[in-house]
Amino acid sequence: MEPQQESTAGGRKRRRRGGVGKRQKDYSSSQQAPPPAPPADAASPLEKRRRKAGEAAAIPKGRKPTSLLEKMRARLSGGYQEQMSHWPEQPVNVIIKWLKSHNKSWTVADFGCGNAAVAKNVKNKVFSIDLVSDDPSVIACDMAHTPLEPSSVDVAIFCLSLMGTNFPSYLQEANRVLKPSGWLLIAEVRSRLDPNTGGADPDKFSEAISQLGFNLISKDEKNKMFVLFYFRKKEKSKVAKNIEWPQLKPCLYKRR
Repeated sequence: MEPQQESTAGGRKRRRRGGVGKRQKDYSSSQQAPPPAPPADAASPLEKRRRKAGEAAAIPKGRKPTSLLEKMRARLSGGYQEQMSHWPEQPVNVIIKWLKSHNKSWTVADFGCGNAAVAKNVKNKVFSIDLVSDDPSVIACDMAHTPLEPSSVDVAIFCLSLMGTNFPSYLQEANRVLKPSGWLLIAEVRSRLDPNTGGADPDKFSEAISQLGFNLISKDEKNKMFVLFYFRKKEKSKVAKNIEWPQLKPCLYKRR
């Protein structure tokens, strides 16, 4: 077959074989492929762990607690709030004041946060954690197994929240998520740490936490209703084996 000739605008001729030549690709913006769609679930790893931890624990808004665990938590929370309303000073306010006087860039984990008062009153990033909650801002989960990353927070708070008999596992979780030199603040009802009334020995309580890898920096005993401990995690924390944890007596709330 003879090569075909084709005229061009300039009068020159070019040859092509076998009929129509290959078309050049059009790279104009109108012909570019659209960008790939984002993944269906673009949530962060923390958010995914939070969802997994909280799916079974959270109480849907508007629903009353039904399980024994939910009822126990609701009862404790109600008694706690009632008793606290009669105290001359509330420990959560002391903790909030302390946080405001320190680094606002610190990340805080508030274990047993209740109504999330800490998060609502400071500028720090706060992970509010509790066993059950109908507040979407609260991570509802077992406080011994939170979705937080290891060594990810600067301050861990337990404000009257060491209620369960497995409270050592809560403190072990706080140790896991705290950075080296991070702060551990524990506010506890004074009667639970009074050996004269059947409470635990406060020195043995402090010693057990020290064996977990903390130094006791100070202990505030000036309030007649509660004791506030300030611990700091050691730079090279080493957890002792077979820690002897004192038993904290149950929280009893008197009707008024």
